[in-house]
Parts: sequence; structure tokens; C-alpha cells
Amino acid sequence: MSDTFSYLLMAWLDPGLLGLTALGVIAGIYIGAIPGLSVTMAVSILISFTFSWDINNALALMVGIYVGGVYGGSRTAILLNIPGAPSAVTTAFDGYPLAQKGEAGKAIGLSTVMSVIGGLIGVAVLAATAPHLADLALKFAPRDYFLIAVMGLLLVSSLSGKSLARGIFSVALGATIGLVGMDMVTAQPRLTMGSMELLGGIHYVVVMIGLFGVAEAFYQLHNMAKVPVKQNVDKIVPPLNMVLKFLPLSLRTSIIGVVVGALPGTGGDIASLFAYDHAKRTVKNPEVPFGEGAYEGLVAPETANNAAVGGAYVPMLTLGMPGDAVTAVIIGALVIHGLNPGPMLMIETPYIFWFTVGNLALANIFLLIFGLTGIKLFSKIVEVPKAIMIPLILVLCVVGTYSLNSSMTEVYWMLGFGILGYWLKMFGFQMGPIILGVILGPLLDESYRQAMSSVGDSSTDFLLALVINPLSLVLTSVIVLVLLGNTPLKSWLYSRFKRS
Repeated sequence: MSDTFSYLLMAWLDPGLLGLTALGVIAGIYIGAIPGLSVTMAVSILISFTFSWDINNALALMVGIYVGGVYGGSRTAILLNIPGAPSAVTTAFDGYPLAQKGEAGKAIGLSTVMSVIGGLIGVAVLAATAPHLADLALKFAPRDYFLIAVMGLLLVSSLSGKSLARGIFSVALGATIGLVGMDMVTAQPRLTMGSMELLGGIHYVVVMIGLFGVAEAFYQLHNMAKVPVKQNVDKIVPPLNMVLKFLPLSLRTSIIGVVVGALPGTGGDIASLFAYDHAKRTVKNPEVPFGEGAYEGLVAPETANNAAVGGAYVPMLTLGMPGDAVTAVIIGALVIHGLNPGPMLMIETPYIFWFTVGNLALANIFLLIFGLTGIKLFSKIVEVPKAIMIPLILVLCVVGTYSLNSSMTEVYWMLGFGILGYWLKMFGFQMGPIILGVILGPLLDESYRQAMSSVGDSSTDFLLALVINPLSLVLTSVIVLVLLGNTPLKSWLYSRFKRS
């Protein structure tokens, strides 16, 4: 017990590890705030620099960047409607309207505190239930991932604004974009129109930057006469009563984040979508409607995507399976340093597990400190004249997109999606469902085909498997309950059948 306690506090008591964790968090915040500069990219680059380092030093820096980067994407999402990371897409839905009302400082302050709460809950769950959650994640079959994707697509009613029909069109468009490229099962070109450049598909970050960043810049050009709102940055730290008000919601969405994060191959982007939908369904009378600056719409995704960090470490440390792209890179770092991620890690080197738990907790404390600094300066971005800000946004979008794969083709795609996004915004379409389709479309396609292959391509056997397997039955029941309780979707279906 004493050894476990000393491993937990190792990063807290060693000045070198303290400094590396703090440095990682600061770097992660600013890397995460720049569209296109992903946390995965930063951690990948770090591996080559930390090859000769002590494993504790390397892990401390990587953990700091991971925690800071997941949070950092929310800043540009709130200020500019440009999510710095896919997990911050839903943060922009209500965060940006708050900035438009002059409450950017308050919104960033609240998102910081709630992100830390979510992160600490994720660490606590990691420490207490890692082996059990890992066993649960291991039981998920392809059919269960198919059901999760179906559940995700049902979020379209929460992200569609006032028109569900437009939302359904948007999510179908997004799924089509997500399926472009080489088929993952047959390796055949799909929707590539004979282009070699499209064999690798269209990166969802390219779509995200175009639809949110470039489209927003064009939209602001259309409204040049609108004067930027002066931001109120007198009160950055949210009052205690405000934190307590949203605490029950943050606890619920943190659990959502941990569970989704613990599923191999998912991550904070899907967790934040589920959390936003949960908030929209459970908060009955928000002071402001969702999508127009509801604080609940800011709290839910920010707690979930940071809680997903702790969840993503569960399968990585206990099964050797990555919870998301970042933990996949960290697995490589552990192997390079001579460790064996998986079940034997807890037996052969248990100190790595407890050191990671303590280091994640420390990183979240630094996140609270650094996340609440520099907000006044950041908030001034919104007040910059549009004649200066719009060109800077476009340059940032181009640089961020090019930095992904050093490809001008992706820059052209990004600009194309920006024009498409502007056109859709002018006709009242929401960008959220398109991103939802891009993320979940490939998961839906691949998991369904794998599930069908496992039962011999028999539709009857596939449907039977959904009710025979206990886990699949639970997920199917949840989908049915969601459909029965989905008032907008029921109303839309009823109106279609009535017309026919």
C-alpha cells in the first residue's frame, strides 16, 4: 500500500516531473487551440525526442500535452467558432453564441473548471475500476460498435437546430464524405471518381476546419457591418453557486465520457456528442435554448471529453489496446522504452499504472491553473476588427490543414468545404450533423459489415444476435427507448407518413 501511495505522488514530489508535466499542459493548451495541430501529432513528434529519456520523464510530458490539448480546442471553439480539435466541435454550439453575447471570458472560465472536474472524475474511475472497465470493453463485438454508431446517429435531432429534415440531409452528406477512399474491408476504391489523391479518404479534420473555420470567415464577410461585441472579462472564475448548479450534469456527462473513452477506437469526439445529446434531453428548462448560448450545452461536452482521457487509458494500460489515437501513440512510446502494455503491465510494472494515475491528476491541477490564465488576452481576439480577423482566420485554416499531411490537395478540399459550409449556413443548415456523419459513417459501415460477416451474411442471424447477446440487447433496448422518447424525430416521421 505504501508503495502504491509513493507511486501516486511521484510526479507531485519530483521537481523535474512537476516541471515537465506543467510544460506539457501549457504546450497542449496552445497546440490544441490551433486547428490542424493535433495532440496526436505533438505526442508522435515527442517520441523521437524522448527516446533516450527516463520513462517517467517521457510519460509526464506526454500526459501533460494530452490533458492540455483536449481542453485547448475549446478556446478557439468558443471565441471563433473554429474547434481546435474534433472533441471541441460540440463546445462551439453554445460556446460561440456566448462569445457573441460578450460572455467569452465567463464561458472559458466555466469550461476550464468543468474540464478539470471531468478530468479528475476520469482519473478516479481509472484508478478504481480499470480492470473491470477493461473487461467490459473487451466484450464489445462489431455488432455492439454498430449499435453505438446507430445511437450516435440518433443525435441528429439534438444537433439539427429547428429543422430535423435539414439535419438528416446533413448527417447523410457527412456519412457519404466519411466513406470516400479505399474500402477498409475489400480495399476497393469507393467514391474516389478515379482520383489517386482520394484513395486515402478525406481527413475529418480537413472537413471540420472547412465547415467551421472557412465557412465562418465567409459568413462574417457577409455580415461585415456587424460590430464585434465587447467582451466582459471582469469575472473569469465562475462563482461557486454556478459550479454547484451544473455539478449534477457534469457528473453524469463525466461518466458518459469515461465509458465511451474506455471503448477501444472511440474518444472524446464521440463522448462529447453523446454528452451534449444527454444534456439536451435531460435539461428541461434551460435559461437559454440550446444552440443559442446555453451554459448546459457548454458544460456537458467539456466534462465528457476530458473525462474520456482517463477512460482512454483503461484499455491501453490493462489490455494494450488504444482507447483513441493519442493512446495508440503512447503505446508505441511504452514499447520503445521496453515496457509491455497489456495485462502483464499491471503485474510486471504496476508502478507505471499508479504513476500514470497520479500524473493525470497532477496534469488536471495544472490545467486549472493555466486554463484560468491568459483568458483576458484570449477574449480580446473576438474584439479584433473583422478586416484583420477574417484574413488571419483564413491563414490559420490553411496552415493548420497543410500541417496535417503537407498536402495542398487537402487545402483545396478544405476551401471547398468552406464554400459548401457557407452556402449551407445561409440556408439554415447546421454544421454539427455533417461532422457527426463524417465521424460515425465509417464506424457504422465497417462494424456492420464485420458483424454481418461473423454470422455468414445472414440478416436473420444478425438480428437474432442483437437480442440473444446480453450486451447487444441492452444497447438495442437503449436505441428503442431513445426512439420512443425522441419527440422531434417522432413528429418528423409522423408528418412524413401523414403526407404519404
